Amino acid sequence: MDIMSLIIFVAIGALAGWIAGNIMKGKGFGAIGNIVVGILGAVLGGFVFGLLGITTGGLLGAIIMATIGAVILLYLISIVKKA
Repeated sequence: MDIMSLIIFVAIGALAGWIAGNIMKGKGFGAIGNIVVGILGAVLGGFVFGLLGITTGGLLGAIIMATIGAVILLYLISIVKKA
């Protein structure tokens, strides 16, 4: 992975975290926290989509996949916080 790919990955994760924070009202962690959740959500989304055999193409597909992963992660975090 070169530096440009890493920058794009972080940017997609940051955008996905912001979108997921807006989807899951009240479940966000602020700007920096949402970026971290978005990056981890991008990894989780890639894993889940890979298990399902779904491939995403292009930038929009990567953003959607990362956002879905971040929403899943925020949901799991909210369950753990309640317990």
